[in-house]
Amino acid sequence: MPLMTTKPMFDLAYAGGFAVGAFNVNNMEITQGIIEACAAEQSPLILQISKGARKYANMRYLKHIIDAAVEDHPDLPIAIHLDHGDTVKLVDTCLNDGFTSVMIDGSHLPYEENVKLTAEVVRVARPAGVTVEAELGMLGGSRSTWSASKPRSMQKILRNF
Repeated sequence: MPLMTTKPMFDLAYAGGFAVGAFNVNNMEITQGIIEACAAEQSPLILQISKGARKYANMRYLKHIIDAAVEDHPDLPIAIHLDHGDTVKLVDTCLNDGFTSVMIDGSHLPYEENVKLTAEVVRVARPAGVTVEAELGMLGGSRSTWSASKPRSMQKILRNF
């Protein structure tokens, strides 16, 4: 099974009543341990490359480690996720490298700029069928004035997409 997007993975989890683990990977040993554990449980998983991992290791090396895991476990549903990406250029790189899910984090930007950035990422990711996660503020309003626990705030956000 090639890398898959998170949408069908979440559909399976919802229908089956289970959670899907998302694990940040920094090196071969961590990746191998995660893959072996998930393979033993026949559990779908998301392998994430975080901002810290991108500072620690070359992202292409990490992607190739994940490709080896997919090759060794062809029946295991695996998604590769860009965790807390901060630019459209980085998202483009990930799309070109075969990532199946991206997260854009513009929470450090003013709200309107964050929405613009997120909308641009959705525009470039959608044709590739790649799932987009966005951080349009912080829960509880610690970085923004809105709270994700308020349905009207979420309705306003979603109208932008």
